[in-house]
Amino acid sequence: MTLHIYNTMTRRKEPFVPIHPDRVNMYVCGPTVYDYIHIGNARPQIFFDVVRRYLETLGYEVNYVVNFTDVDDRLIRKAGELDSTVPEVADRFIQAFYEDIDGIGVRRASQNPRVMDNMPEIVAYIAELVERDFAYESGGDVYFYTKKFHEYGKLSHQNIEELQLGIRIEVDERKENPEDFVLWKAAKPGEISWPSPWGDGRPGWHIECSAMARKYLGETLDIHGGGQDLQFPHHECEVAQSESITGKPLANVWMHNGYIHINNEKMSKSLGNGVLVKDLRKQYQPAALRYFMLATHYRNPLNFSEEAMGQAEKSVSRIANAMANVRHALQTVTSGAGAESGHEQEPDEKLQAKLAGILDTFDAKMRDDFNTADAITAMFEWASEANTYLQQGAQGARQAGNLQALLDAFEAMNDVLGLVMEQENELLDDEVDQLIQERNDARKAKNWARADELRDLLTAQGILLEDTPQGVRWRRK
Repeated sequence: MTLHIYNTMTRRKEPFVPIHPDRVNMYVCGPTVYDYIHIGNARPQIFFDVVRRYLETLGYEVNYVVNFTDVDDRLIRKAGELDSTVPEVADRFIQAFYEDIDGIGVRRASQNPRVMDNMPEIVAYIAELVERDFAYESGGDVYFYTKKFHEYGKLSHQNIEELQLGIRIEVDERKENPEDFVLWKAAKPGEISWPSPWGDGRPGWHIECSAMARKYLGETLDIHGGGQDLQFPHHECEVAQSESITGKPLANVWMHNGYIHINNEKMSKSLGNGVLVKDLRKQYQPAALRYFMLATHYRNPLNFSEEAMGQAEKSVSRIANAMANVRHALQTVTSGAGAESGHEQEPDEKLQAKLAGILDTFDAKMRDDFNTADAITAMFEWASEANTYLQQGAQGARQAGNLQALLDAFEAMNDVLGLVMEQENELLDDEVDQLIQERNDARKAKNWARADELRDLLTAQGILLEDTPQGVRWRRK
């Protein structure tokens, strides 16, 4: 079955055929690192993490680039507010970005290039546009001749006249046309700047990604992605800049995830309703944030609310608990008699067929434009199958093989969606392990008061116990 992806450029699903048969080059626009990332920044990070994971399961080597915009007006203002420098502000919030994405199970990109580290390439790119007469210098600034790229607007499916009506363009006498956009900004007194043929200054936003995408991935990308808000003007301008020079498509596939609303209102700085990931990580299970993002198709809008996150926590706990019960049962079986041969047992054919059907469904949904919402349904089907098997007592000569087959099927899906995260399955430390053993001993001795006391003590430490037919299992709050 072929992977099909909805291409923003063509407005239809298309079979995915990478430029190289065994490698995918993917570029996703990253954050401007002047503050902590909010939930809107997190959606593309989580979704394209899943895209990358799934492409890897299909056998591709994925060269995945997410850039940092580490110099612009907002960083300059933040540096002034903090009595700091732009590089120091960028370093601070890049570190905070890593802490947040690590905390929600997002695997780090292959490369995270920074604008300040690629200034020679950016200046050279602008110079090439000037030389080819697609850009011009005016008062120390450099602008792109929008009208000279005759396909401008093809990504957002608008022509220049429509774009002029749909956006606010500041009056600037230095521009030859109102819709021309800046490639290089002349430095103002006291601002951070770099030398260039047009005087000291810094790059405009759009040129950064064109230059870094070409440097790290080549002239044509397999996939270029980001939030829907970047489609115009950012990605539209990237197309114009890059294709003016190369005459080739900047990307064969364009992917854009939908907006996020907060309690049915558009998230915006003016409304002050942004929700920071660092705060969500304290309030909810990190896996619940992944579930919330992936339980809706990536191209559809999302509405964030406490009710939605509460439901996400319950849903992801149901899956995680089923997995933990299977793992615990398998550990119990393989630590007893016949442990050495336990993993070699073949699973029951009926169970094997059910699991194969679940995995086929999961794969079919992921191949249909990364339909994570329906892929999660397959994980719930797996959880129901696992719970039914465990409730039946998990008996028989093939018990270990059946449990291992259940666990393998789960891990195949979870490796893609990441709904049960590694840090949520850490081993207990020696102190807590001893308390659980003491509670088990108290129960055997029918010292119920002491057993309850130990349970309360463990609960206070964030450890929840569950007495199952396979023994006591635990999970963190």
